[in-house]
Amino acid sequence: MSEVLMVVTGADRLMLADGTSHPTGFWAEELVELHRGLTAAGHTVAIATPQGVVPTVDPGSVDTSTESGREIADALAALAPELGAPLRLDEIAAGAYDAVVLPGGHGPMADLAADPDLGRLLIDADNRGAVVGVLCHGPAGLLSAVSDDGFAFTGRRLAVFTDEEEALGGLGANTPYLVASRLAELGAVLSTGEPWSSTVVVDGNLVSGQNPQSSVATAAAIVAALAH
Repeated sequence: MSEVLMVVTGADRLMLADGTSHPTGFWAEELVELHRGLTAAGHTVAIATPQGVVPTVDPGSVDTSTESGREIADALAALAPELGAPLRLDEIAAGAYDAVVLPGGHGPMADLAADPDLGRLLIDADNRGAVVGVLCHGPAGLLSAVSDDGFAFTGRRLAVFTDEEEALGGLGANTPYLVASRLAELGAVLSTGEPWSSTVVVDGNLVSGQNPQSSVATAAAIVAALAH
């Protein structure tokens, strides 16, 4: 079985285009389903954040008015001991894990997108063929994977929360930047589906899911990639 590093945003605010501060964090369903899928398959998941800060759940991602929302909230509560004591990204050695996985929420746009330690770990993982799994806004973390050799994921196919989804149900025109467009500008090849569709793309060791609706399928695809 594999050792998986789940890198979670430590941000709880995102500065919007109009200069206002928006509450954010990680998206509950995405973290829960990725963690559940990996551990159910027998893999060990370690959680890390920048500086080891305790991550904040995006308040918009927990809806206890529905049965499915209550189930996600209960699953998240069960993960409280792990989320309450994350590892520090800057203390993680290259080569220490078989996979690096990034759930979304808008939080990664605020910190992971420019985190040099995440960039270091992603470049190392990709160079040695370790699995890199990203979901929804999690691909914002890939923006950190830039070195003197350029963007590590240039030419790679991936799914990401689309500009259309951001306009329809995200931050709209107030988003500080569009993750999908920014990745495309760096040379990533967007391979996305219809808004809110469950869409997963596998390009070698890179596994990506488009949105929260893709959470379970992304977890399954990461598990499959780890089995190879």
